[in-house]
Amino acid sequence: MKPWLRYSICILLGLGTGGAYAVSNVRSGITDGQITNGAWSTAKTYGSVDASALTRAKVALSGLLALPAKEAMYFTAKVDRDGKPLDGRCTYEVSGGEFAARWWSITLYRGQGWLVKNAANRWSVNGGSLPMNESNPPSWMFRVAPSGSADDPQYLPSGGVSAFDLTLRLYHPSPDLMADPEKAALPTITKKGCK
Repeated sequence: MKPWLRYSICILLGLGTGGAYAVSNVRSGITDGQITNGAWSTAKTYGSVDASALTRAKVALSGLLALPAKEAMYFTAKVDRDGKPLDGRCTYEVSGGEFAARWWSITLYRGQGWLVKNAANRWSVNGGSLPMNESNPPSWMFRVAPSGSADDPQYLPSGGVSAFDLTLRLYHPSPDLMADPEKAALPTITKKGCK
């Protein structure tokens, strides 16, 4: 075999193997610098100059469009409080209280950053849309379910998809929250039943 043909084959094999490895790493999910807090996970480097090239590629692929931490922090939950994967055919109660941030929202995705089609045309809840229970401390609650009333502000439709995740965005978080997200009081996700 001629040397130029051998070199060409080696280069093509190297490019193919390297490309496949890179795609596999980027699509494997964000894990480097991962911080876990209950069912929720985040990383301090999202949207920062400290993020590795791999983290930046994963954030871009997921559609997170991450802002710097002083602007927004992002937490994602793919499991309930018992560690079971979130299933759109089940009903969940998501409850929490006040956050050390100026404003917040929780958005439901079916994976890969895609919103779920639903008749209510609702994809997220936020601090201004949910009624606060005047308990001590104040709290809120909403349901994630395959069906419900579009007029109910405490209902977030899952569309009955087989798997989904929730992304919590905390805008203008406090310095304490940015420094120690492992200790933040984050929402609890409780499975109430399945169809």
